[in-house]
Amino acid sequence: MPQSLTKIKRDFTEGLSQISRFWGFPKGMGAIFAVLYLSPTPLSLDEIVNQSGLTKGAISTEIRALARMGLVHRSTKLGDRKDYYSAETNFYAAIRSILQERQNSEFDRAVRSVKDTLTQMDEDWVDDDEWNFVYERVQALQSFFDAIDSLTRAVVKLESLGISNVTKILGVLK
Repeated sequence: MPQSLTKIKRDFTEGLSQISRFWGFPKGMGAIFAVLYLSPTPLSLDEIVNQSGLTKGAISTEIRALARMGLVHRSTKLGDRKDYYSAETNFYAAIRSILQERQNSEFDRAVRSVKDTLTQMDEDWVDDDEWNFVYERVQALQSFFDAIDSLTRAVVKLESLGISNVTKILGVLK
């Protein structure tokens, strides 16, 4: 492989590691996704270790999280006991999967507790500055969660339009 392509792949992997960290995920998740995304064929854990520089244990842990989010897919080869992994390339499906991950029961419980707090405050209303301050803060968080739900529904609808239509609508293609 030409030295320039090796550097390009390394820089791309570092970039996705930073993006992963920015979104609150471990840097390793971004690195693993980058390695798989730039591979024309599915890779085994050992191959991912060689290309990412991460430990096999770290990769094993992070690959399960990536698979749960729908960003990585596991496959096997006939006569081979190893698992092989490839990156999701349909970004609308990946985004939908990540957004739907928020539907898990733990997150739903947290969202429900915010709504329950607002209901309880409405029922036990006390008209003073501290009460109003807390109510406004909880209400702002509820508005944010409502916006996330709307975004999730919009992304799912966008996916059904197809990538070429979405890029035209958003003005990405000239």
